[in-house]
Amino acid sequence: MRIIKYIFLLILLVTFAISIFVATQKGDFYVQRDSIIKHPKSTVFNYAYDYRNWKSFASWIKEDSKTEFTYSQDSIKKNRSFSWEGTYGKGDVKTFAIKHGDSIIQKMNFDGTSTELTWFFKDTIGGTKVFWKSKGTMSFKFKIKCALSGGVDKVIGNMLEKSLLNLGNTLDYEINTYTVNVNGIFKKLGCFYLNQTIICKISNVSKNLSIMIPNLVAFFKKNNIEMKGKPFVLYHTYDTTNGITKISVCIPTKEQIFTSPGSDITYGKLNPFQAVKTTLIGDYSHSKAAWTKTFDFISNNNLTRDTEISNLEIYVDNIEQIENPSKWKTEIYIPVKSKAVVVVKSVTFFSPKIIAPESKPEDTLQN
Repeated sequence: MRIIKYIFLLILLVTFAISIFVATQKGDFYVQRDSIIKHPKSTVFNYAYDYRNWKSFASWIKEDSKTEFTYSQDSIKKNRSFSWEGTYGKGDVKTFAIKHGDSIIQKMNFDGTSTELTWFFKDTIGGTKVFWKSKGTMSFKFKIKCALSGGVDKVIGNMLEKSLLNLGNTLDYEINTYTVNVNGIFKKLGCFYLNQTIICKISNVSKNLSIMIPNLVAFFKKNNIEMKGKPFVLYHTYDTTNGITKISVCIPTKEQIFTSPGSDITYGKLNPFQAVKTTLIGDYSHSKAAWTKTFDFISNNNLTRDTEISNLEIYVDNIEQIENPSKWKTEIYIPVKSKAVVVVKSVTFFSPKIIAPESKPEDTLQN
């Protein structure tokens, strides 16, 4: 019995000594990892910025099938946040600052350990170099874990390394998985709409859409306007020689609505027209392939394009509804002058009402 007593006292002393040692260790830490991801900077930024995607790459979440998530209402906008709880603990993270396409600053709490997460995205040969930094203060529990696992740089460093590897692998699948189907000749219905128009580089269209579509959706919610269809884009000009396009990002309305002079949100009316329709399932970066197949169909069937009408894209399933780029659905309509059409149900128009709002984009558009 005396031996057992001594052993028990020894265990207590050792435990106490370890506790004192761990408690007196420096709690502040700074860890950084980086990785080259073989995709454009805007694509990588947008995917990492959307918290709905973290379950596909954040290592401490991806490896725990029992994790449950709670997202803020605006999960893909500024000041977004989400929390999780699973086998490895619970935590939350919130975005505090962004420079669109360039950097993100977040605050995270993970079982009492608070940290500031900073992302930097840099163009490099073959893709994007992503820097992910973690700076914070360890809880007592996390100090013990790090002491038993080789130190804080190894513990957090492994989490960041695995997450960046997951991010690259996930994007490889999400971006490279797509299908294009030319559906044939259809009659596109008309509608009233509200829109925002810009002139920009063709290469910046995707980035600007990620800003303008959420901005328009927020405008509709703020002014209690009913959406009567999916967002779409009118391509008024498309200068491939100089790489410049003029586009209007639009959302259909139930009735004609007039906005006040000076607002960057304006109103318009789309008349029905005959077009070749093509459906793209996948990331918008494959729209060039979809447009090319549409033009080939027009040429092979001796059709004549109607250049008096703007080309149109409808974002049936987009980032607002689905986080997975491989499942986004885009319909492309290229106006033509001949051949039979598929007759569809006509649109009923209503009398106009007037509102006088002001609207400003949440992020800076790229010309």
